[in-house]
Amino acid sequence: MKILAGNSNRPLSEAIAAYLGVPLTKCQVRRFADMEVFVEILENVRGQDTFVIQSTSFPTNDHLMEALIMIDALRRASARRITAVMPYFGYARQDRKPGPRTPISAKLVANLITRAGADRVLTVDLHAGQIQGFFDIPTDNLFAAPVLVRDIQDKLDLSNVMVVSPDVGGVVRARALAKRINAPLAIVDKRRERAGESEVMNIIGEVKGKSCILVDDIIDSGGTLCNAAEALLNVGAADVRAYITHGVLSGGAVARISSSKLKELVITDSIQSTEAVRVAKNIRVVSIAPLIGEAIDRTAKEESVSSLFN
Repeated sequence: MKILAGNSNRPLSEAIAAYLGVPLTKCQVRRFADMEVFVEILENVRGQDTFVIQSTSFPTNDHLMEALIMIDALRRASARRITAVMPYFGYARQDRKPGPRTPISAKLVANLITRAGADRVLTVDLHAGQIQGFFDIPTDNLFAAPVLVRDIQDKLDLSNVMVVSPDVGGVVRARALAKRINAPLAIVDKRRERAGESEVMNIIGEVKGKSCILVDDIIDSGGTLCNAAEALLNVGAADVRAYITHGVLSGGAVARISSSKLKELVITDSIQSTEAVRVAKNIRVVSIAPLIGEAIDRTAKEESVSSLFN
């Protein structure tokens, strides 16, 4: 087995390699003066089962190109099998045509990864499960829920917990987590007037006196989450926390979260934390390195990955 790391999230790659007890394969991923990406693999990978770990987080296009070029380098070096491990799959929010003359970019990116030479894809909490069907190669969509549930069980009194979906579209995800911890479910009904802005309308469910947990796959600007937290507190929730898989946290999101009424935001390390995230008083990061490491190990041994979540 050979584990290669791009530049998007080196700490996570190192943690996964440590879990597996396999050193990262020596590999140079650098830029020419005009910012062209250059990759050179410094070890023999012929006939090897190889895994390229690369989240397509900011800067998204640079990290995507790195992943594609690393996959191509492995293919030309005669690797036996190439698995693209993408803890955060960028462009996943563009999974359908929202209007006329718009792209389905998630499908385009899936095609690029396949044509570059990947044999498998392994990712975590896709924004829409049907994106697995965009790939013409086997795709494993891992769930961060076991990691988040373990943290919830360690930190909270489950007898007074209410799981809340921040919008109608996330109900399935929130219900799955609520079922795992045997907690009731509430829904925030909101209306989005324009991209990047949201307006909370009302709460479906009785949250008065409850310790509320907002659950979602991605937090970007943080506006939806902060509005949802305020709405829950306005109708009597005791406190509000959020458990989100991918902390994109673009623009002024960290400042918005820090000054919000959220008691705590818990994210995974699928995207490398910025300095602002590390020093934020109410943002905490839990690691999914053991989850991904175990999935990689099972893939290499041709064992079941889905049994991880039974």
